[in-house]
Amino acid sequence: MAHDKLAVLIDADNARPAIVEGLLAEIAKIGTAHVKRIYGDWTKPDLNSWKDALLRHSIQPIQQFRYTVGKNATDSAMIIDAMDLLYSGRFDGFCIVSSDSDFTRLASRIRESGLTVYGFGERKTPEPFRTACDKFIYTEVLAPATATEVSAGVKRRTAKELRSDSQLMNLLRNAIDAAADDNGWAGLGAVGSIVNKQSPDFDPRNYGYARLSALVNGIGLFETEERHIGNGKHMYLRLRSGKK
Repeated sequence: MAHDKLAVLIDADNARPAIVEGLLAEIAKIGTAHVKRIYGDWTKPDLNSWKDALLRHSIQPIQQFRYTVGKNATDSAMIIDAMDLLYSGRFDGFCIVSSDSDFTRLASRIRESGLTVYGFGERKTPEPFRTACDKFIYTEVLAPATATEVSAGVKRRTAKELRSDSQLMNLLRNAIDAAADDNGWAGLGAVGSIVNKQSPDFDPRNYGYARLSALVNGIGLFETEERHIGNGKHMYLRLRSGKK
């Protein structure tokens, strides 16, 4: 996946320039951004804060005038460009940066064509858009890290807080059950893959942990062990006996 050719499309009205460095670093983990475009009405002063970031990171601004009050012409321009890029056949995936549910159908349409869709948006992003993506990453986790936190935008959850999060615990338990062998052990990689398929917006960083292994250890309800397979080490886990 590291060699995927990606088209990055940013909705300037629904994203903040402070996330750009973290965003592009995240995108670099999954592929190469062959196209980087950002859409907005650049004649308006409220987008001035973007200009330094665009120059620094070679992001191409696309001008879209607001023809009618209350109508978002930016969304239409992004969608039209995305379809043109899709039909070009030059890309393996798209990164859609917005907290706007108007891009839900676009994400679904791109996936129908067999390409991967990565969504990036704030926690307020409506669920339909989040679940329409193969993977959705909250932009709060892209804020620069501090000495004590994985991200300046997310506070680390305690073991008690993690255990009381029924949605998180059910996701992990169900994934472990699905990936487990006869002794109840499941590979961490398989667990992570199942969780991401069930919940595209799952990310250990949402809870203040850099990796899934750290999140699992932070919960404190799972047995873990490292196994040497081939030339590498792989983590396995299972629910501790008597823990439900």
